[in-house]
Amino acid sequence: MDLSLIKNKLDSFQSKGEKREKIDYTKIFWKPKPGKHQIRIVPSKYNKSTPFREIYFHYGYTKGPILALTNWGEADPIVEAAQKLRKSDNPDHWQMAKKITPKMRVFAPVIVRGEEQIGVRLWEFGKEIYTQLMNIAMNEDYGDYTDIQDGRDFVVEAVEAEVAGRKGIKCNLTPRVKTTPLTDDADAVNTWLEEQPDILAINKHHTYESLNEIFQKWANPEEDTEEPIAAKDEEEEGDLPWEKKQEQNYTLQTKQSKADKFNDLFND
Repeated sequence: MDLSLIKNKLDSFQSKGEKREKIDYTKIFWKPKPGKHQIRIVPSKYNKSTPFREIYFHYGYTKGPILALTNWGEADPIVEAAQKLRKSDNPDHWQMAKKITPKMRVFAPVIVRGEEQIGVRLWEFGKEIYTQLMNIAMNEDYGDYTDIQDGRDFVVEAVEAEVAGRKGIKCNLTPRVKTTPLTDDADAVNTWLEEQPDILAINKHHTYESLNEIFQKWANPEEDTEEPIAAKDEEEEGDLPWEKKQEQNYTLQTKQSKADKFNDLFND
């Protein structure tokens, strides 16, 4: 008998009976709506060397995304399964490994001009915008746009567009030519640098056992049905707040094989 699994199940029963305080995600995440916005990326409280946090998620196993345990430097059963599949010479194994490998999203702390009273929020984006921001940082004509005194704001133009076969938001970034202080209010600077949301504290930190239980239920469904494996499109931008993700039907990327076929992937 695995007592840790029993404990996790008891904890889940208890948590269902508890009243959880409703979280206002609009004060934690910034999701650009269609139109032009002016923002300032601020230095991160959690990493002084870069404002960007690369966070990895599992998609398609529950209604919402699951934080990969690798974000905390811990062993992750789904990552281990993907690594095992990659050791095979079978192309189908590689394809499955790609589907179950956690997907990277990037988060940066930002101040939105005209909404400074809300404070620092997290802007989520994918590889495309991440690459743009890094290239701008490497351009000597722009330099460190997060500098408190001589940084630069960005104009973000958000437009509705077709993204991975569904309606989404695409963003175009333009750094302002003129450098400006983050703000003239010293107290606001201190507050913005110290009071920042922690993305790793927003969602549940699963144990290895609880995440493995979720994965095993997905890999070995009780009924002989087909379930979707969903993958986050890395080029899709501005896909928060998270309460919408909990209700979102993720785009079907491929279909789960039957339990015996999935298990055969590990039996070379």
